Amino acid sequence: MSNDFLSDLLTSISERGRNLLRRGGWSNATPLDAAGVVALCEGLLSGRGEASGTVLARDVLDSYRALDDNERVHFFETLARAFGPDRDKVEQAIDVWRSGVGGAGGGLHFASEPRRQELFRRLNRAPGATSELVGLRADLLALGKDRKDLDTVDRDLVHLLASWFNRGFLVLRRIDWSTPANILEKVIRYEAVHEIHDWDDLRRRIDPVDRRCYAFFHPALNDEPLIFVEVALTETIPGAIAPLLAEDRQPVPIERARTAVFYSISNTQRGLAGISFGNFLIKQVVEELRRELPKLDTFVTLSPVPGFMRWIKREPELPLNDDDRALLAHLDNDTWIDDAELTAKLRGVLEPLAAHYFLKAKNARGKPVDSVARFHLGNGARLEQINWLGDTSPKGLRESAGIMVNYLYRLDDIEKNHEAYANDDEVVASNAVKKLLKTEGRRLLDLRLS
Repeated sequence: MSNDFLSDLLTSISERGRNLLRRGGWSNATPLDAAGVVALCEGLLSGRGEASGTVLARDVLDSYRALDDNERVHFFETLARAFGPDRDKVEQAIDVWRSGVGGAGGGLHFASEPRRQELFRRLNRAPGATSELVGLRADLLALGKDRKDLDTVDRDLVHLLASWFNRGFLVLRRIDWSTPANILEKVIRYEAVHEIHDWDDLRRRIDPVDRRCYAFFHPALNDEPLIFVEVALTETIPGAIAPLLAEDRQPVPIERARTAVFYSISNTQRGLAGISFGNFLIKQVVEELRRELPKLDTFVTLSPVPGFMRWIKREPELPLNDDDRALLAHLDNDTWIDDAELTAKLRGVLEPLAAHYFLKAKNARGKPVDSVARFHLGNGARLEQINWLGDTSPKGLRESAGIMVNYLYRLDDIEKNHEAYANDDEVVASNAVKKLLKTEGRRLLDLRLS
């Protein structure tokens, strides 16, 4: 009722504003190009009343949506070039700050704010605008890829979206078979790790007694999950995904479940990329599960390794001899998995390489090259186990030679692990994973001696 009332109120304000603008001669009856949309933005920033401002914001968003990709790029270019801070105001604020007047720092802060940020705030007054601004940023990420000159626009959007979507506004909801169908359909569509093939497949993931699914929602995006996690309740830590998703599997009696396995985490909104929800989601779901099922004592992931094969193909200094490289050439054909002898030989090469990939390979910022690893290690998890042939689906074989990993969330160690990773770039790993790295070290020594 509250949301309906606010929606009706905003619609009423918009209609009043539209009538005022029409009487004032302001009309947007014909499609606009980027320059026309920019003119509307200037009008929105000129300080019109609340009602007319609401309708102008709606006109800007509607007109933007009608632009083609080239015109949208022109629009973003103008936002970057012409909607920065007011130079005169910044210089005046600097002079006041240098004079030592009390509170001058605050004046400098406000004067240096780009006009883009105020524009985005005013656009957000229109009904449904928050969702459209998330979509606008998704366009910016797609159309402005490798465009450094548009980074300032993106930073300003992220600054505001991070505030509007901070943890205090997020609502955790469990997804089950009684959830409205429009939300369930989005879970099917947005699943990014293990494809949900149909409604029966979805039901097997959320309806049995040993399955859970949770999502974060935001009041401004009705029935639109921002991120969701799928959980399997098991007796022990699993090493493969197929048994968890099998059609004929037998549910684990809830009284025997001791382990919660986070086997799929999917972000749904491209426009919110870089605004982290996953760390809050996992930790809150852990608390929910502990309250519901006090006997659970182990919380782990079963995670993909999407960049492993790409790294093998691009890394020029792998500790491999000619025989190893000949073996790896078989990975270009998925049929290698049907040859038991070949599979055993590949395991001897790939498991140590995987340990090197996680523990030694770094990106330009000194962090692990694997994005999933950066996420879980940054949350305070420990790299617990490397699972050979954990995912034998075509996608799993293509991206990671079938390898999956477990990250362990040991509640007493999360803060310590997070600090080690954040401050020292340390990858906290189990002895089993470190042992694989020693195997790789012996191979490297053998190569040097040969």
